[in-house]
Amino acid sequence: MTAYEPPPSGTTPGADGYDAVVLAGGAARRLGGADKPGVRVGGRALLDRVLASCADAATTVVVAGPRPTARPVTWAHEDPPGGGPVAALDAGLRNTMAEHVVVLSADLPFLGPATVRRLLGALRTSGAEGALLTDTGGRDQPLVAAYRASALRRELGALTLEHGGLTGLPLRRLTAALELTRVSDPVASFDCDTWDDIAAARARIREHGHVLDEWISAAKDELGIDLDVDTGLLLDLARDAAHGVARPAAPLTTFLVGYAAGRAGGGPEAVAEATRKAVDLALRWADEAAAADAGPAAGKAPDSPDAG
Repeated sequence: MTAYEPPPSGTTPGADGYDAVVLAGGAARRLGGADKPGVRVGGRALLDRVLASCADAATTVVVAGPRPTARPVTWAHEDPPGGGPVAALDAGLRNTMAEHVVVLSADLPFLGPATVRRLLGALRTSGAEGALLTDTGGRDQPLVAAYRASALRRELGALTLEHGGLTGLPLRRLTAALELTRVSDPVASFDCDTWDDIAAARARIREHGHVLDEWISAAKDELGIDLDVDTGLLLDLARDAAHGVARPAAPLTTFLVGYAAGRAGGGPEAVAEATRKAVDLALRWADEAAAADAGPAAGKAPDSPDAG
């Protein structure tokens, strides 16, 4: 789903009061000119992974040529094209209205909403003009940051007056004039500049501690679902259905739970209620099977005439 129109007049910032600008241009020379935002990690395009991290922004602007995305965005481009990150940021910022703006590159496979919230929190509580993520070496990452939009506009205007334009200017010319605070997150700051980086990212998400969350996030994006549910509860249901009924009952039962929750209006509560009912049924089924295995008398109620 992709929206190509600029934000309508009067757009209200989201719950955290921010807009997002994602820079997805560039030649990706170290990837041999490949379409880096479209490279898939864990079954999802790098751009879609970054967009998921700022899903609650009032407006999300992607500075690049339009393409299909997992959620609607506003598209922008610098003029002339290929003008570099400062010119691209200026083009994106022109489509925003919020006081705070999260600025991201489109090659961050492990960036998540929690890190975006940390950056916004640091920006608000510090009184600084920007909050930047730092990488494992302590280096600033100005394209994983939250800024006060007024400060960005002030310095972009000053650079335009000084240089007659923004084309080709490095980001450090912009950030050097801002009062900054920093947030350390070596994982979220990992970016994919080379094919070795892509391979490392793909390997990491398949590690035991990450694969389930990654798969669920990818599946929700693919299915257009924005729903947080108790995965532990669903896994317990699958276990009970597999052990108490038959192994194929696990995926079929979880499908039916999802269908029933959708019929009930969706939402975490509907999923939890449908899951509870299915778990109770699976446990009753298992109890009956255990009684049957124990012999005829075991299945009789205590007050049955011939029980005992």
